[in-house]
Amino acid sequence: MEWLEITVIGFATGALGTGTGGVLATLVRKPSPKILGLMLGFAAGIMLTIVFLELLEEGLEIGFAAPTAGLLFGIVAFLLLDRYFPHSHFFTEEIREATYTRKGLLIAIGIALHNFPEGMAIGAGFIASPALGITLAILIALHNIPEGLAIAVPLKAGGSHPRRILLVTLLAGLPMGVGAAIGSLLGIISPTTMGLALGFAAGAMLYIVCDELIPEVYQLTTPHVAIAGITVGVVLGMSLMHFI
Repeated sequence: MEWLEITVIGFATGALGTGTGGVLATLVRKPSPKILGLMLGFAAGIMLTIVFLELLEEGLEIGFAAPTAGLLFGIVAFLLLDRYFPHSHFFTEEIREATYTRKGLLIAIGIALHNFPEGMAIGAGFIASPALGITLAILIALHNIPEGLAIAVPLKAGGSHPRRILLVTLLAGLPMGVGAAIGSLLGIISPTTMGLALGFAAGAMLYIVCDELIPEVYQLTTPHVAIAGITVGVVLGMSLMHFI
């Protein structure tokens, strides 16, 4: 797949994910926590299989050092982002009065910064195989829907116009396109940079699953429903890896 196509898909994935959250926030008051928990658990399970059965496996075929360094770099990058530019989900943090609009904009900035390395993961995935890139794009878009809600709900509570809410949520997703462009370029330079890019994508996905998706699933729904969603996601991910 061409570099320009990957970049366009990265932009579309970012905008579609957070933008959908913005649209939902203007149309409904709040989605069912149980349904959202199942959806996120399902995505977490598929992401785990992709990390270990696709990204790291393909990286290790190139060598050990590059994908391992990329994995560590991906995790450290997200640790630093969470430390200096934390982003909060609407479902896990109370919104205080008189700070709605400011909170929404701050969350948008944090999510926009997080979307850049997620875009790099998509770009590296496409270079490894188009099917892997498409799967990652779909899963990350689903992951970004609640992040779009996290931006939109406080903006809505602060009286922002629906058009402004949609614009802010769309803009928060655009850095993903830049990340996809860089991730795809790294993947085609040399086998070493390909290994680094695949390892980085694995580290980014592993951090998202362990730090964001799984903890939030358990906050949104019961432990049994959470593990059911994650298990179904893992089984489906394994099936996709085996049969496709």
